[in-house]
Amino acid sequence: MPEVDPVFPRVWVEFRDPADSEQMFRCDLTWLTSSWTCIFGSGCAGIYDTSPDVGCCTLGAHFSDDEDEERVAGFVAQLTPQTWQQHPGREVRVEDWVEIDDDGDRKTAVSDFEGQPACVFSNRPSFGDRAGCALHGLALDLGLKHLETKPDVCWQLPIRRTYRTVEVGDDTSYLEISIGEYERSGWGPGGHDLDWYCTGNTDAHVAPDPVYVTHEDELTELMGAEAYAELVRLCDDRLRSRSLLAIHPASRH
Repeated sequence: MPEVDPVFPRVWVEFRDPADSEQMFRCDLTWLTSSWTCIFGSGCAGIYDTSPDVGCCTLGAHFSDDEDEERVAGFVAQLTPQTWQQHPGREVRVEDWVEIDDDGDRKTAVSDFEGQPACVFSNRPSFGDRAGCALHGLALDLGLKHLETKPDVCWQLPIRRTYRTVEVGDDTSYLEISIGEYERSGWGPGGHDLDWYCTGNTDAHVAPDPVYVTHEDELTELMGAEAYAELVRLCDDRLRSRSLLAIHPASRH
């Protein structure tokens, strides 16, 4: 199915962070109550048609900060040749999995393995039941949440968190934290050149439960437990209202 036009009416809600009175959340209820789900391995065509089997892992993952990289490094050390297809077969070195981009930012390395360029941790279909992200597989092996083992950007996608300082008329200000859909535009100018993308594609809007339910762990990490609880209340109310403005057009099929 084709992607829906990304420009459509959305329902947003704002509420004060219960844990911090100096910041407000602004949340896209249209996205958070949609039926989107990741369909990697079940219909995902990959963001580039030259690498159809690696989903959105084609470009590698930029680290959000040093702490993000250090956390991931601890789990990389636990990967083995049986769980990581491109394991070097010796003690893993930083240069085996980290590279620096043209802007000087650190990210997971990209390799042209089996003719499909992608993140070095992306196990290809030839690796059998270990295909997919080696770090995600490690989380399953260890009984951990995948957001504990993977770079921040990997487990957050396609939820997008942004920040903005809002100036109020009485010369005060507050921090606005937006939680919404990571659309094509979130990838920058190159996002419009992606051959396939999931958030607006009806093929990916097939979950029996909405995003705010299926992504409880991610949203709790991004917002905090108290704010997530308030978001759940507001999303529940919106679904009960049955307003068409609350329905993502890709979820209407």
